[in-house]
Amino acid sequence: MKRVDANDADAINMLAGYYYHGRLGLQQDRTKAMELLTKSAELGCSKAHNRLSDIYYEGGAPKKAKFHWEAAAMAGHEVARNTLGGLENNYGNIERALMHWIIAESAGGYEAMHELRIGFEKGFVSRESIDSSLAAYNSSCAEMRSEARDAAIRIMAEAD
Repeated sequence: MKRVDANDADAINMLAGYYYHGRLGLQQDRTKAMELLTKSAELGCSKAHNRLSDIYYEGGAPKKAKFHWEAAAMAGHEVARNTLGGLENNYGNIERALMHWIIAESAGGYEAMHELRIGFEKGFVSRESIDSSLAAYNSSCAEMRSEARDAAIRIMAEAD
């Protein structure tokens, strides 16, 4: 709560999740959660933008959802960027979809790498594009790798 009081965007986002789902002894309050998510997003939390987009999309507000996915993507959220690729693909904007997926893959987005592979198989993505984005993906993954991260991944896998 000290971090929330200090306007820590990540802490506010986390608290919003607790209210949204009614966890850690907090009464479920989706209105309060939306207020907190909005505040966190305004403070620059890409995770809050992505969460808001999911909520708005499920609630039938695709324009608001797209706004928040774009904000999250611009802040480096590769899942949001991948989602934008999917939206553009659904709208028939293949070039924009590929652009989003290439950016997401370059940031380490596995799902985007999968979408690009499908695009390559269908002939929408060139061999040069797939090779350069795969090299960027591998580089991004290598930069994120550490013993502590690998240990955390093993612990989470064992918990499932």
